[in-house]
Amino acid sequence: MILNHLWGIYAHPKEEWHTIDARHESFRYSMAHILIVALIPAICAYYSAVHLGWSIGVGDPIKLTSQSALVMSVAMYCGLIIGVFALAWLSHWMAHTFGAEPTYTQTLELCSYTSTPLFMVGFAALYPELWFVVSVGLVGLAYSVYLLYVGVPILMHIPEERGFIYASSVVTGGLTLLAVLMATTVILWMSGFGPTYTH
Repeated sequence: MILNHLWGIYAHPKEEWHTIDARHESFRYSMAHILIVALIPAICAYYSAVHLGWSIGVGDPIKLTSQSALVMSVAMYCGLIIGVFALAWLSHWMAHTFGAEPTYTQTLELCSYTSTPLFMVGFAALYPELWFVVSVGLVGLAYSVYLLYVGVPILMHIPEERGFIYASSVVTGGLTLLAVLMATTVILWMSGFGPTYTH
């Protein structure tokens, strides 16, 4: 069943990683997990941008037109999915340096379940106060990093010492991809693809 590991990675992450390792579902299963979970931030961001408005400080909430918000939400959805697949490719490439021989599907499993808490942060957009979303985002990021450090030795079948260095390399790669995504957003924004506000 799709998303059947969702509760486990929160309730008992170490045991759930062992379950994931024992089953090793198909590439299609991992892809379906990403496609579904990535909908959360995209849909919540669209709803808050159009119907609730973002509060960045003093003044009225900032709202976008539905068409502008839809374009940005679709772009966010595609960016998140591409980011996970790129991180999985990077993780697969780096694994050989640390003596692991995972399949691409295994590294995709690692990245898809590790990124799940970050995607779940999307629910915070339903209370679109910048301080709140940033606070919840930091908690989600911290838990994603924790899942990565716990999951790498189990899923990649490497000792914890090497697993720690490998996981740190994956975190660095993930932050680099995030920086590239943000830079691309800024470039598109300045090229005339920015949002359209309602007022």
